[in-house]
Amino acid sequence: MIQLTSFNGETFTLNAVYIERIQSFPDTTITLFNGKKLVVKESELEVKALSTQFFKKIGLVGSQLKVGEKDE
Repeated sequence: MIQLTSFNGETFTLNAVYIERIQSFPDTTITLFNGKKLVVKESELEVKALSTQFFKKIGLVGSQLKVGEKDE
């Protein structure tokens, strides 16, 4: 879960697993898999970094192999 800030100043927690796309229009817009869009104060890079930290914390980053790699 990552903590973000909406434009009215309220913080909320989002399960980063549901993020499909992060874009800057210039405001940071997060599109979820269900099609819902969220506009947040954090930059696109901040949201990406928070998501990556979350994925590492729950073990979803660093465990995948690239195509052609062998698990030793």
